Amino acid sequence: MSKKWYNLFVTVDQPGGAPEDDASPQASNDAARMVAEIAASVPAVSTFTAPVQDPTSLAEIYQAAEIATPPHGYTILKVAAMLQSEHLHGLPAEVKRSSILVALEAAGAKVDDVIQDAVRRDRALDSFETVLAKSRAGVEAAKIEENRKIEAEMNKMLAEYRARIQANNEAVSKENARFAAWQTRKQAEERTIADAVSYFVSENPITVSGAPANPANPAKSGR
Repeated sequence: MSKKWYNLFVTVDQPGGAPEDDASPQASNDAARMVAEIAASVPAVSTFTAPVQDPTSLAEIYQAAEIATPPHGYTILKVAAMLQSEHLHGLPAEVKRSSILVALEAAGAKVDDVIQDAVRRDRALDSFETVLAKSRAGVEAAKIEENRKIEAEMNKMLAEYRARIQANNEAVSKENARFAAWQTRKQAEERTIADAVSYFVSENPITVSGAPANPANPAKSGR
């Protein structure tokens, strides 16, 4: 059975002093109880006492959550950096664990403190994620509502423009109809004039619809 992450720090010894790779149920329960007690001592939701100006800065988030570096200087981040250092690179997990425990003991730091620091940072990140999620949802809701209003305004303006275009088209249609009616009256008038003139001239100077009118009667010579 794979060990829990906390087994990096919690060493369980078998009788005779040999480290046990597969922790006994009792030892695993003790380790789990220890971690549960540490986790229970940390508030489930972190409180931020200052605004975070740069959400991408995790250090600023930790600072706002009042997670300070202890006097001995060992935080879970420092331990993580040590585990990734070239001095421990490629070494077995047991050697890495022993090296970290020796460093902690030399600095007067407790494993409990490091685990508690890890839990506090994890919960600070979780809590800030909730804050960011709420902010994101607020922005999304506001912009969706703004888009709805913009779309309503756009549709209203579009309806007004369409009404103006329709009014213009109707005005043009009326003007065309008025002009066509006038042309009809004009042609009738010209036809009347042309018919009357045709009795007195051989070449009718009156045009009807752009064409010379045919004489109704040949003009009398000498008249």
